[in-house]
Amino acid sequence: MSKSRFPKGWDNERVRRVLEHYDSQSDEESVAEDEDRLDSSKHTVMEVPAELVPVVRSLIAKQQHA
Repeated sequence: MSKSRFPKGWDNERVRRVLEHYDSQSDEESVAEDEDRLDSSKHTVMEVPAELVPVVRSLIAKQQHA
């Protein structure tokens, strides 16, 4: 069996806590959390053609490291 690989700052414990958080939410809590995120003035949600996803991810990564 291969060892799990996580993004920087993540480990088994953090993944467990995130899964526990979402598994314990009611449908209403989940919808409210999604709506709160969509109302944020700092983020947006958009549809991107699948073939452009790598380009968009690269641009975001460059911006975050700037």
